[in-house]
Amino acid sequence: MRTRPPLILASASPRRLDLLAQIGITPDEVVPADIDETPARGELPRPHAQRLAQDKCRAVAASHPDAFVLAADTVVAAGRRILPKAEDEATARRCLALLAGRNHRVFTGIALSAPGGTVSARVIEARVRMKRLSQAETDAYIKSGEWHGKAGGYAIQGRAAAFIPAITGSYSGVVGLPLAETLDLLRGAGYVAESTH
Repeated sequence: MRTRPPLILASASPRRLDLLAQIGITPDEVVPADIDETPARGELPRPHAQRLAQDKCRAVAASHPDAFVLAADTVVAAGRRILPKAEDEATARRCLALLAGRNHRVFTGIALSAPGGTVSARVIEARVRMKRLSQAETDAYIKSGEWHGKAGGYAIQGRAAAFIPAITGSYSGVVGLPLAETLDLLRGAGYVAESTH
């Protein structure tokens, strides 16, 4: 018998489900938020990540007011520039060309709505170093298809791990959900995972 309100993950990302499972949390339901993710004019990467996480959270919480609703958004930034999610090969190649041989930042916004509507939010920043890539490395990565739908055109938890010699900050945040900070938000809102009773 459930002793707490349900937890809803407002994300279609299988990576976020996997990350939550790592810390023993299984959402009761997954309800992807359908919102416009286009950056506002002049919007910088950090506030963009925070706004999208909060917008996703509120969109799902509106129809689930008695649940905990967890949402997140990950933004890859080269300087002040927000890189797109790579939906085609040309975009993926452009992103990799921009990131290779330099440092970039990954911002992950997380937002949690508690039953009753109180929303807590945070943005976690990681600095990532990508090595210079040869044409053969780029071609092989593009051929793998792993870049598809990924912010900045790469997935650190896959083959692109070989391109990343250094990261400062939350590895799980770069994958899509900073676990330590997410757990802090959940505990702060009064959520207790069934498995931790």
